Amino acid sequence: MFTGIIKDVGEIVAIEQEGGNLNFTIKSSLSASLNIDQSVAHNGCCLTVISKNENEHRVTAIKETLLKTNLSSWKIGSKVNLELCMQMGGRLDGHLVQGHVDGVGTCLDIEQEDGSWRFTFSHPRELVTVEKGSITVNGTSLTVVDSMAGQFSVCIIPYTFENTNFNQINIGDKVNLEFDIIGKYVAKYLELQK
Repeated sequence: MFTGIIKDVGEIVAIEQEGGNLNFTIKSSLSASLNIDQSVAHNGCCLTVISKNENEHRVTAIKETLLKTNLSSWKIGSKVNLELCMQMGGRLDGHLVQGHVDGVGTCLDIEQEDGSWRFTFSHPRELVTVEKGSITVNGTSLTVVDSMAGQFSVCIIPYTFENTNFNQINIGDKVNLEFDIIGKYVAKYLELQK
């Protein structure tokens, strides 16, 4: 489990294809403190550390992960939001995040709002956002500002803009989305009641 509070922005320094899988090497200030077999959220996608050194760690994305996330669009130099897994008994500063990406959205609009930024994203129509509810975009815990059919907006404060990869997102870019776990369970329950 994660909280959606980004601890570092890593950089992809190597990509190696191995059958249908891609191995990513990420340079990060967190790499030295990681353990092999540890779960780390990369743009909100939970991946297992398979090797590491002082400055870099390596993870593998299988075909299923590549099909359902934006990882297949990563290239050398891509910036990646990183979060270590939550410790039981620790603070929950964001919201409960599983690290299981529900779908990929597209950035539709970016507006500067005198000290903050409003990002609007599309999302798969079968998923639902709720105004003032939680959403995870590239692993970052955010509050939905506006919720419309197939799209939503979030506002980004300067700290988040500077300390995540939001400052790298452009209109048309793909992002990983994880919808609020409680909202998903309620939506599934209501669907089964029909």
